[in-house]
This record gives sequence, structure tokens and C-alpha cells, in this order.
Amino acid sequence: MPGPRRAPRALAATAALLLPLTACGAGGDSRAGAEGGKEAKGGEGFPYTVTNCGVKTTFEQAPERAVTMNQHVTEVMLALGLEDRMAGTAFLDDKILPEYRAAYDRIEVVADEYPSYEKLIATSPDFVYGGYASAFDKGSGRERAALAKDGITTRLNVEGCTDGPVGVKELRKELREVARTFGVPERAEKLIAEQEKQLAATAERLKGAEKPAVFVFDSGDSSAFTAGGHGIGNDLITRAGGRNVFADLDKSFGDVSWEKVVERKPEVVVIYDYGGTPVAAKKKQLLNDPALKDVPAIKNERFAVLPLSSAVLGPRVPDAVDELADQLHPDRAAK
Repeated sequence: MPGPRRAPRALAATAALLLPLTACGAGGDSRAGAEGGKEAKGGEGFPYTVTNCGVKTTFEQAPERAVTMNQHVTEVMLALGLEDRMAGTAFLDDKILPEYRAAYDRIEVVADEYPSYEKLIATSPDFVYGGYASAFDKGSGRERAALAKDGITTRLNVEGCTDGPVGVKELRKELREVARTFGVPERAEKLIAEQEKQLAATAERLKGAEKPAVFVFDSGDSSAFTAGGHGIGNDLITRAGGRNVFADLDKSFGDVSWEKVVERKPEVVVIYDYGGTPVAAKKKQLLNDPALKDVPAIKNERFAVLPLSSAVLGPRVPDAVDELADQLHPDRAAK
């Protein structure tokens, strides 16, 4: 499943760390923990078996040296208070949330974007957690099967492999499975309860509100790269009191023609903010395109903005719903 577009940016792991770990490739079964007759030190809740995006893994104990790739999964770990289990992190789209900054600053940044296979292995990870399928790019040597051969277990955010629409249900699954992997299931339940309360309050204040037609502009020139109906972005729009004009696109993200954008007459354009192209430049591109001049959102210069890290499956979802709801329905903004 494709993710948002971005601008581009001594193979030896510690034997003592990797020796207790055995694993196999995607679709197979991997095992993390004590082997060879040694007693597992997993504690309560272990062994724990989970199948994630086609890879079945049994954890005999919680990982101790996790590396995260992509901001939203880094923030999942930090939201669950797991910074002490992190050996490294990579690839921010924008600023880390203020409440996670102090914890984040204590973690090694392995690379500004995706690390090479050699750099990743040099951190001696026992668990690698990717936000997008591109985190486990085969051409770069980071595929899950290759990591498994080095005894490293992996996880891909479920938005990257779910067949069908993704929403808050999948967010709960992500939080619960990550928390169980690290032996702290109660932390996920506490976080989920807080999120549910916030989402319910937002739904209450939007009762009866009209639903403006929304077009998401991620990027694009000859065509528009937009949010389809299968990503969390579509659920965000719905919960924020809008209607995604490309909800029928059966992908998280995809290209559509500008002619279709014109045909669907969006009333609001939601711009995803990230990377090297500022929001102002994206607005200028849309406002200066003569083909779009009669689109209601362009004619009325009605824009909303979300950081990309708020529009993917991570702990920001309830805040993102609130933030977008305030922009779509300023008359009902939270006080």
C-alpha cells in the first residue's frame, strides 16, 4: 500500500544480542527469546504470538533494542512510554509532539530518512518497527525477511497492509499489539480510553452539522496525489464532519486527474503539510491553476491544513480529528 510522497534523502551486529534470536521471512514464523534450553525471562504475558502483515512472530520476552522508522510509529512507542526500549529512530516528517520531545531527544537518530541496512544493523536492534511498507524496502536490503535472517523481529504499521478501509478500530489494534509485544498491555488500554473519550466529545459537538465536500491535496502537478477511502485520512475527515470526495478510491493514497477534482466540486481543500514544499506554495499552485478557478474551495479560498504525521495511523488521531473539525466547522470549534 503506497504512502505519501516524499523527497529523497560494517555489517556486524553484536553476536551476544543476536544469538538468542531465530526468525524466518515474511509469511513465516519467527521466534524471539531464550533458546537452547535456557529459561525464558519473558515474565507475565509471554510467550506472545502475533501475526502482523503476514509475518507470524512469537515473542518469548519483550524486545529491548527497538528501532523505529517513520514518525507515527516512533510516536506510538513514545505514547506507550517505551522510550527506554528504543535503540534508535529515523525519519521525521515534521516536529515531534512537544509532550514527547524530552523522551525523543534521549534516543539516537540513526538517519534523517531511512537508514542503510548497514546503519540499521549497527544499532544492534532486536526489533524494527516501520510506519510504511517503504521502511522495509527490498532494494535497500531492509526487507523483513532479510532482517529476520539476522535474528531481528519486525512490525509494520497495520495501515500499510490492511485490505480495506482503515479507521479507529485499526488504531486500537495497533496500540494493543505493540503494547502486548512489550509486555505493557495496560498502557494501551489507558491510552485507548482517553482517545475514545476525546473522539466522543468531538462527535457530540458536531451533531447535526452539514458535511462539506473535502479534497485532500498531498502533492502533484500533472495529477493530484490525494487521500483515498482506505486510509485513516478518510476516517479523520468523516469524524471531523466532512465528506472525502475521493472516498471511492480504494487506496490510502493515489493519483487522480485534475478533471475529476473539478467534477467533484470540493468545498474545502485539506493540505497535508510536510517535506520541502511549504503550505503557501501548495496553495499558490492551486489558486493559480485556471482549470480549478470554478471549484468552490478554490473560488472561496477555503483551505484547511494538517501535518502529515497527524493524517496517518498513530496516536495523534483524536487531536487531528479535533484540529480538522475546528477548521471545517469554525462555528463549532472547541472552546
